[in-house]
Amino acid sequence: MAGQGQLTLEQIQDFKGKYPKQIWYMFLVEMWERFCFYGMRGVLTIFMVDQVTGGLGLSERSANLQYGTIQAFVYAFTFVGGLFADKILGFKRSLVFGALVMIAGNFIIAVNPHTFFYIGITFSVIGTGFFKPNITSMVGYLYKDGDHRRDAGFSLFYSGINLGALLGGAVCVYLGKSPDYGWAYAFIAAGTVMIIGLLTFLLTKKYIQPIGNKPGEDESLHVVEMDQTQQIVEADIKPVKQKGWWKEYLVYLGALASIPLILILIKNENFTTVFMYSLAAVAVLYFLFELFRQKEVGAKSKLIAAFIFIFFYFVFETFFEQAGGSLAIFADKNLHHTMLGFFTIDPNIVNNSANSFFVCIFGALMGLFWLWLAKRKREPNTINKFGISFLLMALSYYLFYYLRFTADEQGLTSLGIFTLAYFVISLSELCLSPIGMSIVTKLSPKRLQGVMIGMWFLASAYGQYGAGLLGASMSAAEPVKPAHMATAGEIIQQNFERLNSYTEGYKQMAIYCLAAGVILILCASFIKKLMRGVR
Repeated sequence: MAGQGQLTLEQIQDFKGKYPKQIWYMFLVEMWERFCFYGMRGVLTIFMVDQVTGGLGLSERSANLQYGTIQAFVYAFTFVGGLFADKILGFKRSLVFGALVMIAGNFIIAVNPHTFFYIGITFSVIGTGFFKPNITSMVGYLYKDGDHRRDAGFSLFYSGINLGALLGGAVCVYLGKSPDYGWAYAFIAAGTVMIIGLLTFLLTKKYIQPIGNKPGEDESLHVVEMDQTQQIVEADIKPVKQKGWWKEYLVYLGALASIPLILILIKNENFTTVFMYSLAAVAVLYFLFELFRQKEVGAKSKLIAAFIFIFFYFVFETFFEQAGGSLAIFADKNLHHTMLGFFTIDPNIVNNSANSFFVCIFGALMGLFWLWLAKRKREPNTINKFGISFLLMALSYYLFYYLRFTADEQGLTSLGIFTLAYFVISLSELCLSPIGMSIVTKLSPKRLQGVMIGMWFLASAYGQYGAGLLGASMSAAEPVKPAHMATAGEIIQQNFERLNSYTEGYKQMAIYCLAAGVILILCASFIKKLMRGVR
């Protein structure tokens, strides 16, 4: 039973205007997590290929594979974190535990990045898994099912948290590559902002009661009525007996005890492959188990529709996440530092922050644009938005391919066209990612929302892994000499080999994205039937 003075779910959902006030607290917390996560992601590949200032000194192919592996484990553990949050911890406890482990991971790396990188990154993998799916799930609870303002809310949330990604992408790359600071400072910055994010959550969590409580604690949210388009959720009015406290601590101990195993998996490519296939089988079997348990009318078909969206999100992420791998190396080695003839900036800052910059500007506008179209009954349905996203992605990778035709005699090419391609790819993301999370929460029963959001991030895990494999396959042959030992002529030759190899790969990716977009649009009517009126 809610304590005196605590907000009820009905009060939270009965808000006026376009957005509930709680969404601002939530994106402040997630904003700092995004600073940490994207700051780390931005330096990951260039740190691994660095052979001069304390990096790991890996080849470009190995760095692409290692990047994909690390990112895959990060997102794979969001599925595990979502599962434990739903069944044992609750969203709030899971988030706090994840934040503490992420903070520890970044400061471990900062002690000595070259020596402790893999140990610290393992902590970050586990911490992110427990943190990331829970804020998103709690945002879904702010809206009644069928509330047309939900897409705008998710778009605002998505735009707001990308402010953190923008800052993290710029600050951590600057600190890591700067001769005055170095890699350790980049990881110190990431850990420090996570402390700020955790404190923000602890100070504002009272405003989201009863959302995110431990299952069986205080008010237990449950579905009391359901039809084809919405679920009506209420909270128990009777106190629920406390039980299973030992399960919570068992989860914490199990997560920490898994650190040596995850460390071995991350450092061994063959073990990673086995793990990823095994986890995929477990996830699909669990989804089928939950699917066949559904008894409400229409629940099964809507879950199937949600799974289709999750699958195409995996395909999307495979192409989109070249940003942290091949595009990071391409930016580091093959781009001019001048844009529009007068503006000078490190291309890796552009690579790591341009997407977030454009999302911050256009994310909220896109949400309002969908509302404007909806009022005029001209808004494209979610399936067509996904299809449009892939068509825009195809255009962006054609622009990346076009960079081979603007290269100079040094093998360096246009930072301006590179940035334009990021503008297009950001519009592509805005047509899919925030709306995708929204549709998954709409199509999923309340008790499975954490799991389904976890599967959404799990799809991203496989996309990250696929992105690493793609990046490695596009990498040029390993040069005979490291760049810092090569002559000027040998460096130019390496630049052209890398330019031709990567841009040819980007052209192939443009073709695949075009095909995926066409398939989605052609299958829109079939998927729409499965959704049973959900938009």
